[in-house]
Amino acid sequence: MAISKKLRFEVFKRDNFTCQYCGKTPPKVTLEIDHINPKSKKGKDEINNLLTACFDCNRGKSNISLKRIPNTLVTNLEVIKEKEFQLKEYNEFLMKIENRLLIEIEEIDDIYNFYFSDWRLSDSFKNISLKRFLRLLPKQVVVDAMKLACYRKSENSAIRYFCGICWNKIRGN
Repeated sequence: MAISKKLRFEVFKRDNFTCQYCGKTPPKVTLEIDHINPKSKKGKDEINNLLTACFDCNRGKSNISLKRIPNTLVTNLEVIKEKEFQLKEYNEFLMKIENRLLIEIEEIDDIYNFYFSDWRLSDSFKNISLKRFLRLLPKQVVVDAMKLACYRKSENSAIRYFCGICWNKIRGN
């Protein structure tokens, strides 16, 4: 079975369209796909068993197994591992921010409920408006705005007044 064009392109892309043996690139050479563990020795058509080779290097190697993977593949593997690590750390960081926002949102909802005991903020308001205000303003500014709005207005107009305070703070008024 032949290597698909998609897989061939992914290998070329991963290897920067560069022969992994001699470092030559098109248009000086024609690139091919080489098996690290040859098909004649039960090597598979999988991305981790394939590398980019120019015509001359691929023919020179023939069906000899590589005892050592070219440095560029080792480097690529290290880069991929580092990217995976950074992505994992980034996602954990985003989850910490999200958890902090959820705690702060509930704090502000509790303030609103303290002033208007029969009322709670809607989920859509909390997840859209309140979250936006907490991302754009320090928490204490948002807390103070909610307290002021609840103190000065009725339950029917406190939220509108609160939003006005927050937007004015964001605009620098």
